[in-house]
Amino acid sequence: MTEILQPLEVARAAKLLREGRLVAFPTETVYGLGADARNAEAVAAIFEAKGRPHFNPLILHFGSIRFAFREVVPDERAERLARKFWPGPLTLVLPRHPDSRVDLLAGAGLDTLAIRVPGHRLALAMLNLTMIPIAAPSANPSGGVSPTTAAHVRDGLDNVVDAILDGGPCAVGVESTVLDLSGGGAVLLRPGGVPVEEIEAEIGPVGRPVPIEAGEATRSLRSPGMLLSHYAPDSPVRVGATEVGEDEALLAFGDPLPGAAVTWNLSPRANVGEAAARLFSGLRWLDLRVSRLGLKGIAAMPVPGGGLGAAINDRLQRAAAPRPRPLV
Repeated sequence: MTEILQPLEVARAAKLLREGRLVAFPTETVYGLGADARNAEAVAAIFEAKGRPHFNPLILHFGSIRFAFREVVPDERAERLARKFWPGPLTLVLPRHPDSRVDLLAGAGLDTLAIRVPGHRLALAMLNLTMIPIAAPSANPSGGVSPTTAAHVRDGLDNVVDAILDGGPCAVGVESTVLDLSGGGAVLLRPGGVPVEEIEAEIGPVGRPVPIEAGEATRSLRSPGMLLSHYAPDSPVRVGATEVGEDEALLAFGDPLPGAAVTWNLSPRANVGEAAARLFSGLRWLDLRVSRLGLKGIAAMPVPGGGLGAAINDRLQRAAAPRPRPLV
């Protein structure tokens, strides 16, 4: 069984990473599956552990802005956003620095890298002890529901990951916002923990994402989290539900619809921040009940699209998308 490290064992987690081992660790968004981004074998082990397509790049995590910007070529916009939102749930896609030490597989062979400084005290302590770039996608099998507790990580990756640093439940609960600054404009690749409205207040207009199917169709993704089917439980998910059957589980928001076999309420107060923090736990809880009770699937009530609501709806749409065929 995978070793669970307690908060005081940050130094051991850092040591394992420097040795090329896989360590799951908490961030403010979700738990990440970390490895030394300079080590080709360690990076390959992430893809193998998750069953992740190699064309899907990884986010690199750092303990400080200065450390992060060593691996990329930032511009004035990136520096402004970093000062405003780091540490925090924002990932920037920037041109790869010619002297970057990051293994090419971590960036899926692209001329860009996705970087961030997470807003979690244990993650920052660990990263500042390693003093190396840490590649870390979400710590779950590829395409599945992201983990927001150490128990979720163990459920999906037990005996695959070397250790899990337990930092308790994740505060934000959905992945980071990903913003592409590698070209002339700014393009939102994935809505997440920082609302795009707050980004626009700092740097002006931001282009919206390409259609959800586009990147996967070309097998060329600029960012993690752009696969058509992603964040998905085993059970079918139906979004925008305004009624629910007695053979369905309900993912509610605000006043729940009547008639469901079982209900998980993201936020009885209809608060999108609370809903984001409870989203992945709710999908996992309902998925288990669907299986145990023999239900048809999960019906998800509408969530308003502003602020963190955009991230919640993005995750639900991908969870409801057709499941991919095996890659050949």
